[in-house]
Amino acid sequence: MKANAGAAGIDQQSLADFERDLKNNLYRLWNRLSSGSYIPPLVKGVLIPEKTAGEFRLLGVPTVAGWIAQMVAELQIELDNEIDVVKWKISNRTQR
Repeated sequence: MKANAGAAGIDQQSLADFERDLKNNLYRLWNRLSSGSYIPPLVKGVLIPEKTAGEFRLLGVPTVAGWIAQMVAELQIELDNEIDVVKWKISNRTQR
């Protein structure tokens, strides 16, 4: 998000705004995620031009907190799947 100078989401909070109170913002997000009460905020729709002249496509821009929550979920799912693949490889190797 920072590397490509991402735009603010529907809540208009930029990454710089989020970082100003980083500890509290991350704690609030963690608290909601761990308690199961996290509800993803709406995504801001932005029309961006396509390479073809005059054509546009809709791009969904999440809030900073929403983007962080997505990344946490993605990393956890990848880790869980990686562990399952390693277990599968080990079990198949021992069965030979």
